[in-house]
Amino acid sequence: MFDAKKLEELAHERDRWEETTLHKTLARMPERREEFITTSGKPIARLYTPLDLPNFDYMSDLGFPGEYPFTRGIHATGHRGKLWTMRMFAGFGTAEETNARFKYLLEQGNMGLSVAFDLPTLMGYDTDAPEALGEFGKCGVAVSSLRDMEILFEGIPLGEVTTSMTINSPAAVVWAFYIAAAEKQGVPMDQLRGTLQNDILKEYTAQKEYIFPPEPSMRLVTDTIEFGTRHMPLWNTISISGYHIREAGSTAVQELAFTLADGLEYVRWALARGLHIDEFAPRLSFFFNVHNDFFEEIAKLRAARRIWAREMRETFGAKDPRSWLMRFHCQTAGVSLTAQQPEINIIRVAIQALAAVLGGAQSLHTNSMDEALALPSEKAVTIALRTQQIIAHESGVANTIDPLGGSYFLEKLTEETEKAVYAYFRRIEELGGVLPAIRRGFFQQEIADAAFAFQRQVEREEQIIVGVNRYADPDAKIEIPILEMDPHGYDRQVARLQQLRMERDNERVGSTLAALREAARGTQNLMPFILEAVRSYATLQEIMDVFRAEFGIYHEDNAI
Repeated sequence: MFDAKKLEELAHERDRWEETTLHKTLARMPERREEFITTSGKPIARLYTPLDLPNFDYMSDLGFPGEYPFTRGIHATGHRGKLWTMRMFAGFGTAEETNARFKYLLEQGNMGLSVAFDLPTLMGYDTDAPEALGEFGKCGVAVSSLRDMEILFEGIPLGEVTTSMTINSPAAVVWAFYIAAAEKQGVPMDQLRGTLQNDILKEYTAQKEYIFPPEPSMRLVTDTIEFGTRHMPLWNTISISGYHIREAGSTAVQELAFTLADGLEYVRWALARGLHIDEFAPRLSFFFNVHNDFFEEIAKLRAARRIWAREMRETFGAKDPRSWLMRFHCQTAGVSLTAQQPEINIIRVAIQALAAVLGGAQSLHTNSMDEALALPSEKAVTIALRTQQIIAHESGVANTIDPLGGSYFLEKLTEETEKAVYAYFRRIEELGGVLPAIRRGFFQQEIADAAFAFQRQVEREEQIIVGVNRYADPDAKIEIPILEMDPHGYDRQVARLQQLRMERDNERVGSTLAALREAARGTQNLMPFILEAVRSYATLQEIMDVFRAEFGIYHEDNAI
């Protein structure tokens, strides 16, 4: 893109600038530190010019919006045509409490629903199980049966909203709850729109909410991809997630590399099942964290689109341009929020949300200022939603497409991120692939090392956390409202479960669970059998216990 002679002239001009203007300024006013680094610890140069991009090619490296390699976005009009979906994550206590929050959010301008489930649900236990004691409703809503799902979406027309569900090990079962609840509303499954997180690989590397060994877990994921491809053309059957990898302490590059490696592994399993790449690839989606380092995060998202498009087209031979598109949701960084001076989390979230928008996100959740203390209050979640609305309607950043595209600094960061991701791909391949790398603890150790390195940087004040290691206020008092859940919610939930077990046709429940058990021993797609069990009002744990008995429980051999 840049003429060689012009680059040579520019190099001479840069040297002149350094020897004169810069030298005089540094003598009078030294820089604040010897080295500047990204949040991931990578050095940042003083100045970026075309000399940092000598081989930059506009069409192959940047291109136009809506065209390969999609560096500038997957839609030709960016956010000028359609704003991102403002999809606020919500869930706490009982289905009734969360239903009320969903309705409130929709009234405030939320464009799509996103369900947070409590820990017993995430681990496949009913609320009244001994293993669930003390965890009811604390990090999300309790959903133990189809009846809970019916209550969760009561008065919300499932044919008119899009719903994202953050669930992994029991994803197939909770998805079946949603499908059956929609049927009760008269909405057929082929009209449902939404996303199932369903990303089990990142559980082994980061979040640790796995239940079964990797191979049967991957079978369940592949079953959902196949079922969705055949019967639910509007549904994203997986959201390949870097969010939790980043929350566990990874760098931006590790988040992207490990997420893409997982995504490519899901593609391989679907192909091995007999699906054609262009049948299922258009419905794959992604979920990224957006941290504090503004430019690093934007570069990560741009590199993500470029790498995925290349792998889908050149490695897997996808012919449909829709298969090349990386569609992703973003969430601001929960791990960046501080309990100290919680009000300033509003500023952190605004910066992170702006990076997500400039990075081309299709949907976005903004965290609430109080999340380091408790589940979000109504006031806090409203401010978080208003943050997105101000960015959309007042900032002007959505008025042009990829406004930072062509920035020497940003393009160099994007290029460096891409190269670093491929270096990780080579290391994973040398270990035998994603599953062998998981079993050997490779991903886990890389994340642990990165988290340790960042903490040391914070302790040495190489990374400043306002209110924590700089500008702390030991006398500050927390004066924001804290959410309080219904103290009788647990008793109501347990009573509902007991009543359900008495009122349902238990003979039918037994027969559907027996059919599911037999199918699990074979190779059939398990989704139809799960759906039948769900329609009979078998509970989450009853279904998951069938899988526990047939698949076994996974224990990490290389615990960090």
